[in-house]
Amino acid sequence: MANESRESGMSKTSKVCQSVTGMNDVLPAEAPRWRALEAAFRAACARYGFGEVRTPVCEYTELFTRGIGEETDVVAKEMYSFEDRGGHSLTLRPEGTASAVRAYLEHTVGNTEPVARWYYVGPMFRGERPAKGRYRQFHQVGAEVYGDGSAAVDAELIDLAYGFVQSLGISQCKVRLNSLGSGDTKRRYAAALQAYYTPLRDKLSEDSQRRLTVNPLRILDSKSPEDVALRGGAPHLLAVLTDEDRQHFDKVCAILTRLGTPFEVDPTIIRGLDYYSRTIFEISETSGRLGAQDALGGGGRYDTLISDLGGKPTPAVGFAFGIERLLLAASDEALRADSAPVCAVLAVDRTDADLVHAEALAIAKELRSQGLSVVVDTRFGKLDKQFRHAERAGAVAAVIVGKQEIDEQTVKLKDLVARQERSVGRDVLAENVRALLQASRSGSPTE
Repeated sequence: MANESRESGMSKTSKVCQSVTGMNDVLPAEAPRWRALEAAFRAACARYGFGEVRTPVCEYTELFTRGIGEETDVVAKEMYSFEDRGGHSLTLRPEGTASAVRAYLEHTVGNTEPVARWYYVGPMFRGERPAKGRYRQFHQVGAEVYGDGSAAVDAELIDLAYGFVQSLGISQCKVRLNSLGSGDTKRRYAAALQAYYTPLRDKLSEDSQRRLTVNPLRILDSKSPEDVALRGGAPHLLAVLTDEDRQHFDKVCAILTRLGTPFEVDPTIIRGLDYYSRTIFEISETSGRLGAQDALGGGGRYDTLISDLGGKPTPAVGFAFGIERLLLAASDEALRADSAPVCAVLAVDRTDADLVHAEALAIAKELRSQGLSVVVDTRFGKLDKQFRHAERAGAVAAVIVGKQEIDEQTVKLKDLVARQERSVGRDVLAENVRALLQASRSGSPTE
């Protein structure tokens, strides 16, 4: 993104015209890929019957401490919290699920919708060390289902997530699947991990030594080499599932197999938030483009979160992806610019500048009324430079307007791809521009 490097002509000591570290601008040249990705996600969710929810970026801090867990890294280390003028502790949302659940409860959605399907798109905030694809203000797309506790909806949501990733041209990816069980399964598993790791405490990373007493499951999620080396001998969570939880997990696997959604069972998948139970999953990019931190996103079931926040017991499941991570892995073809100008209207004759300017704008308005995207260049520069400027803007055609063209009710139309130019009447200009656009997309020459 635009300001990941700080190279500029500004004074090194001045921060007035610098963004906050880890919070980046998205400039017009980059924004079309963002819009295309967001549009792909919205379209995918619409096909699965989801509606959009938009929540505030700021919530009462207690929502996250109670919902996510006080001993998680997100709450303990990474939240942007502050006191408002009324003395309330507020936090910029670090993830989307807790905010969505708060909205679900506040508006008593469960009373009118037995099963609610929501998705969201927006910024999140965590005060962690910026890294490739990971920033302090980052953006997520996510989806949640409330009121359905079946294994079928778990599999459907995973299928939605995997299909969306595939639609971005990320063909080298894998779904990793696990179950955390329900009830006291996590507590029993945490005790088993403590028993295994306690004699090895001095070999663990500093973070994992702390986690051993407060949240030992998080040791399995560590990327530190010393922790990874010890992971092989750790007990598997799947071995301590209840029969009911095991049946639920087996059903998820069976349905995914029936859907043709590839996955692998990975007992080391934990996820970093305390509210998860039963099914959890991650989707990782496997080509190596993202380095060691290869996770694109993931999610799982959180059947106790709604009751933990004061609602009646309600099953729920969801997932989220980091947009920045997806953009690094997505293909340019899949995220082709969605609104680059189709053509540029170039004013080229100073003889009657006001008339030419007005006519150039009128032509652009006519084309736009036909659903075409147009940029206008009224600088009367050298024609070659105007052509180059149009090409940089993404135009496939240039409409050239001067005093002679106005008098004759024609324009010169240049194909910026085939480098061909011809005179066309104003009354057929739109269809000729549309033909050039179609030819550029298909790779076929125009007549």
